[in-house]
Amino acid sequence: MRDILIGIDAGTSVIKSIAFDIAGRQIAAAALPNHYETLPGGGAEQDLARTWVDAATTLRQLADKVPNLASRTVAIAVTGQGDGTWLIDEKGEPVAKGWLWLDARAAGVVEEIRARPEDRLRFEKTGSGLAACQQGSQFVFMKRTMPEMLGKAATAFHCKDWLYFRLTGERATDPSEGTFTFGDFHTREYSDDVLDVLGVADLRHLLPPIVDGTRHSAALSQAAADATGMLAGTPVVLGYVDVVCTALGAGLLDRQRKPGCSIIGSTGMHMRLAETPDDVQLNEAATGYTMAMPAPGVFAQMQSNMAATLNIDWVLGLASGILASQGISRSNGEMIALVDAWIAAAQPASLLYQPYVSEAGERGPFVDANARAGFVGISSRHGYADLVRAVFEGLAFAARDCYAAMGPLPREVRLTGGAARSPALRKILGAALGADIRTSAREEAGAAGAAMIAAVCVGLYPSMDECVGEWVTPLLGEAEPSDRNLAAIYDKMAPSYMLAHQALRPVWRAMAGSQAN
Repeated sequence: MRDILIGIDAGTSVIKSIAFDIAGRQIAAAALPNHYETLPGGGAEQDLARTWVDAATTLRQLADKVPNLASRTVAIAVTGQGDGTWLIDEKGEPVAKGWLWLDARAAGVVEEIRARPEDRLRFEKTGSGLAACQQGSQFVFMKRTMPEMLGKAATAFHCKDWLYFRLTGERATDPSEGTFTFGDFHTREYSDDVLDVLGVADLRHLLPPIVDGTRHSAALSQAAADATGMLAGTPVVLGYVDVVCTALGAGLLDRQRKPGCSIIGSTGMHMRLAETPDDVQLNEAATGYTMAMPAPGVFAQMQSNMAATLNIDWVLGLASGILASQGISRSNGEMIALVDAWIAAAQPASLLYQPYVSEAGERGPFVDANARAGFVGISSRHGYADLVRAVFEGLAFAARDCYAAMGPLPREVRLTGGAARSPALRKILGAALGADIRTSAREEAGAAGAAMIAAVCVGLYPSMDECVGEWVTPLLGEAEPSDRNLAAIYDKMAPSYMLAHQALRPVWRAMAGSQAN
């Protein structure tokens, strides 16, 4: 009996294969750490061959946990980290290592293109601001600096597209990643106008066909079956990009309540639902993303912070040595209790923290590769607890900043990601947004979203909305109401947060220039 769906989620730090029953209950999981390297000049690259081997290994590990997995599997779906450029040749072999979304080498290209008046046309077609992490800007940089590498390439993939190719032999990408990079979100197809504005029309032959995983699948190849232990011929579905799959698994597709959805992981993604192309609200700053959802005519409009929990990791790392000497590790519950105690002991909004700790700068709701983290307002009365609280508040103000760039603040936010487990973060975020917070109990929302696409593709559900009703809605927690007193404090401080990052931009630029000399 075929009664299992598998979702593969190839993230930046971990590759996972997750087994679900056909009603959406998670059965088992297998995971391996991902590996990438950083290079001088802002590069961030990942080995394609190793990524495939690791993904295949997680499927074999999953089979060790689930009896008769191969014969029970209805379909396999794959999603993964977005942006970046993964080049292969005509034979299907990698031309070079994959460039990741963390890669900042194209930052100068982005500033140049965004300064041109015609970039507004590109923005209105894609609904997405240009950033150094995207394949379009990376194409331009590659054309200028390494044309020989591009000359060897036959197809440009993203991470999930590469894994789908290794599973099936089919070269394809999905509507979300294809259109926010090079397309028209109204039509969900590539746009010649966008390619012309970017100056990469001559590279159109590298773009694979766009296929919709809710309607299209390919058979697992014999070579992939040998590598994974699965059965040749098993339907394989190309999921949408990981943030779309995670939003789907966490509850964004709710046409009645129209909630916001925030993923607080290594990066922060903040999303609103647009039920038609006309519902998409494009800002004057030309930032954010518009990504097709796996439902007809529906979109996720997004603003993304480059760094979210990376800021928490940094501030807690400052105290890790002292805590370790007392037998307290970052991985146990004592640390969570300490964080809650520090936040409770600190005065709300006594400091401002700009959460731009990523080496790649910021991309939402403004684009600045030079953006860096920092505190504003420190005095001698402040201690470590104040720094911790300010970092958590900085993430909440950044989320508010992002939502405000897409329209009115949401009245309810569905929350997922590692930091969603923190009661302190949920309270601070809810107050900063003035919104009720509902946390999904779904452990692996990205893999679940991919598996949901497969479930619709193979006909287990007639529509994605009906799949959401069984896979997602029952796992949403009770609403945690916004703290009105705390919300009033944050409402007063929010304008200062925005003024701070606006005022610091020339400082960041000057610092970057000094460090480059």
